[in-house]
Amino acid sequence: MARRLHLMTDKSNRAERNHVQWQPLLQQQEQRRLLGTSKLLRFCMVASMVEFILLGMGNVPSLQTPLFLLSLIIYLVTMAANILIVLLVVADWHLHTPMYFFLGNLSSLETCYSSTILSRLLASFLTGDSTISVHGCMAQFYFFGYFLVSECYLLAMMSYDRYLAICQPLLYASLMTWKVSLQLAAASWLVGFLTSTVVTSFVSHLRFCGLKVIDHFFCDFTPLLEVACSDTNAARLVTFTLAVFNLVFPFLSNLASYVCIIAAILRIPSSVGRQKAFSTCSSHLIVVTVFYGTLIIVYLMPRTPQLRQLNKVFSFFYTVLTPLVNPLIYSLRNREVREALRKAFRKALACTQSSC
Repeated sequence: MARRLHLMTDKSNRAERNHVQWQPLLQQQEQRRLLGTSKLLRFCMVASMVEFILLGMGNVPSLQTPLFLLSLIIYLVTMAANILIVLLVVADWHLHTPMYFFLGNLSSLETCYSSTILSRLLASFLTGDSTISVHGCMAQFYFFGYFLVSECYLLAMMSYDRYLAICQPLLYASLMTWKVSLQLAAASWLVGFLTSTVVTSFVSHLRFCGLKVIDHFFCDFTPLLEVACSDTNAARLVTFTLAVFNLVFPFLSNLASYVCIIAAILRIPSSVGRQKAFSTCSSHLIVVTVFYGTLIIVYLMPRTPQLRQLNKVFSFFYTVLTPLVNPLIYSLRNREVREALRKAFRKALACTQSSC
């Protein structure tokens, strides 16, 4: 019995000595584990501070490849069609008029507009990486606002040009000179630049906390405010004020121009004359209707959970599909653009056959 107690005491002493011996090593391992965990947490916190997550069109892996191919085709056709119109306006002297000068500006703008949205969307589909840096998000938001406001004013300038051509035909040449055309186009780009600079400066000073998940496929104003944790009243007030001047005013200008144009066309006695007058502005009227129709739906539609996907669809339409259909509308419905396109193709074909 005494021997058994001695053996048990000896085992207990050895276990205690082993515990004391291994205690520092266990403490070191625990410290390393905690240090690694804290580093990982710090990394995640830093990553969340410098990145947003764009949810895109929805987390459906099976649709990523079809959406990538569709977006790629749209992007390539949009770029090719708009660049082609710019080249036609520059190369064909028959198109050296204020109307086509504004059209060339619009196509240049649409090229930049598509690249701002679609290039990032294509990269997300291709790599599966839906994150975007804060600086990248602010840059996308800035250029998106810049081109959006500039397009609103360019469409208003084009409506004014058609108003002068139809309602004031005798004064058109003296009122819409090349100097005036350049000033109007430059003013459109300048107002877009100034407006976007002011709005982006307010948005970039907001504080974004927690997991910054943007429920959209690009960095837009309302989705960005939804993930902000600081006071957004100043940004909302400034943006609303500028939107009234830079979106509503051009829209009302377009509306007033076309009311006068339609009234003037209806006063033309012959049906042939009415048809000819309307054909000069029908393409632009379709573009304005499609652009403002989708724009109004997007920004007046409440962003409830049930309507967010529908909001994305309309946003996709006016940011991605509108730049695609604009050159197609102008080329298919405009006789002078079609004729310039035929001449360009004939020259290219003749050059190819003669190996020039």
